[in-house]
Amino acid sequence: MSLKISVRESSDVTILDLQGRVTIDNESELLDSELRALVAKGVRKLLLNLTDLSQIDSSGISVIVTTCVSLRKQGGDLKLLRPRGHVLEVVEPLHLIRIIPSFEDESEAVSSFRPTSYTALN
Repeated sequence: MSLKISVRESSDVTILDLQGRVTIDNESELLDSELRALVAKGVRKLLLNLTDLSQIDSSGISVIVTTCVSLRKQGGDLKLLRPRGHVLEVVEPLHLIRIIPSFEDESEAVSSFRPTSYTALN
């Protein structure tokens, strides 16, 4: 199954629902193109929903890491939602989860983009 990408918003977070696979074929180029376009439009908070992603290879990982680095340099961030199966088997040995936060709950993931507010104690 080739890659299908759906884009939606939740608050000020852009969520990409990825379905299928991201491999060295055209899928990694499609993902790279979509992410670059969003960043060029000013998107700074990206959540990649990996729930329905069945496969990813080094080219897909490279696209994700490059986008994350680019966003962080611009004051933004990229996070992952529900890596499963083969995708999890690829990201775990690379320790990608330590670099790019991963969440099981979408609401929690979206909330994690909000700055933590501190209340002054009197």
